[in-house]
Amino acid sequence: MFSHGADSARDAAGAAVGVSAAVPTRFVWPYGGKRVFLTGSFTRWSEHLPMSPVEGCPAVFQAICSLSPGIYQYKFFVDGEWKHDERQPTITGDYGVVNTLYLTREYDHINNVLSPSTPGSRANMDVDNDSFHRTVSLSDGALQEGPPRISEAAIQISRCRVSEYLNAHTGYDLLPDSGKVIALDINLPVKQSFHILHEQGIPVAPLWDSFRGQFVGLLSPLDFILILRELETHGSNLTEEQLETHTISAWKEAKRQTYGRNDGQWRSNQHLVHATPFESLRDIALKILQTGVSTVPIIYSTVSDGSFPQLLHLASLSGILKCICRYFKNSTGSLPILNQPVCTIPLGTWVPKIGDPNGHPLAMLRPNTSLSSALNLLVQAGVSSIPIVDDSDSLLDTYSRSDITALAKDKVYTHIRLDEMTIHQALQLGQDANSPFGLFNGQRCQMCLRSDPLLKVMERLANPGVRRVFIVEAGSKRVEGIISLSDVFKLLLS
Repeated sequence: MFSHGADSARDAAGAAVGVSAAVPTRFVWPYGGKRVFLTGSFTRWSEHLPMSPVEGCPAVFQAICSLSPGIYQYKFFVDGEWKHDERQPTITGDYGVVNTLYLTREYDHINNVLSPSTPGSRANMDVDNDSFHRTVSLSDGALQEGPPRISEAAIQISRCRVSEYLNAHTGYDLLPDSGKVIALDINLPVKQSFHILHEQGIPVAPLWDSFRGQFVGLLSPLDFILILRELETHGSNLTEEQLETHTISAWKEAKRQTYGRNDGQWRSNQHLVHATPFESLRDIALKILQTGVSTVPIIYSTVSDGSFPQLLHLASLSGILKCICRYFKNSTGSLPILNQPVCTIPLGTWVPKIGDPNGHPLAMLRPNTSLSSALNLLVQAGVSSIPIVDDSDSLLDTYSRSDITALAKDKVYTHIRLDEMTIHQALQLGQDANSPFGLFNGQRCQMCLRSDPLLKVMERLANPGVRRVFIVEAGSKRVEGIISLSDVFKLLLS
């Protein structure tokens, strides 16, 4: 093992870097306590520096020291007991088991916290440097290179502040100044509802039961996908007559019986999962995550029994995320995680490294993939969209569940077979006839680089209709990973 006392650590640091400017360095103890102190080789182990609770996170303590670049040892004194952070690199030195810190020459602002997120990671402690691009751990006397990872402390601080903001704001903050919300009667034919959603350019609509005087569910693109798949198994062609015989309520009940349970958007004997304008944004976000739906209706009633409900808005994770981005955009220093590159954060799904036995390839489509195969993959994978790539896995476009409504244009669904239409042809239905395939039209297909900060990815996901951002390689646009709305909220609200 590689160990040294206070003097040898200081001498080694001085010999390695010579005279350098001090680097503002933040030390974090994220495990609670009443009184927490910091000491280490940089205080000659004789001075105990008091650590202060982070505002809004009373269980997280921090202290900022100006240190010359070099190698240091440190330890915490918590409520009268010596402790070390087991999640950070450690060695056994003259003062028992202590944490180690390697500080580079380069430094920038005191906004970011880089360190390993799991025990044993080949990286280092909480150092607030944008340019802290080289991290190491001390093991067997050698300095090992490793990719920087954001610390669990930085994530916890960010979670506390996001939760604090979301708890202080309610569904009223999501309501637009003006707009309309379209609801469908459950006795409407599926065919007619199909056309309405396409003509209005909306993917989801609440369902109204006039007999019960209640909103009872949502009609989503997944419903249309399942309808088209089922109807095609009963004949070679889809007909308007077949769709005309299916009312929304008949379809929903058939779906419930087929799957043996209620889905997350239909309650035959219960009230619809919804939110009120008085609920906190955090509760609304958790409700969306827990039910697995894309939207939750915000419903208000002046009567205590919930009768005469008013549909105010459809709440979505993208709308809540837009509020978060707007609030923290000009104060990213208070949310350490926002400026971090997404590749340093435990977030999203990434293309597995070569030779990784536990890796699973990302679901991708080729332009000539049949529409039937694409729809099957969307349902089986349980995702909102799938990237369309060329033979080199370079991103061309994306196919989303909501794209299914394009089949309502010119009644295409009545004279096509899903296994004969390609993804290329299906996407062209919703585009201008002269539009070449492979252009990133509008806000449909959002991409970022692995080096882009989390804030940029969040701002892309906050756009209406965007559920996933594709992480691509610079230049080639080869898909490297996918980050979804639910990924971001699971990170921030865990």
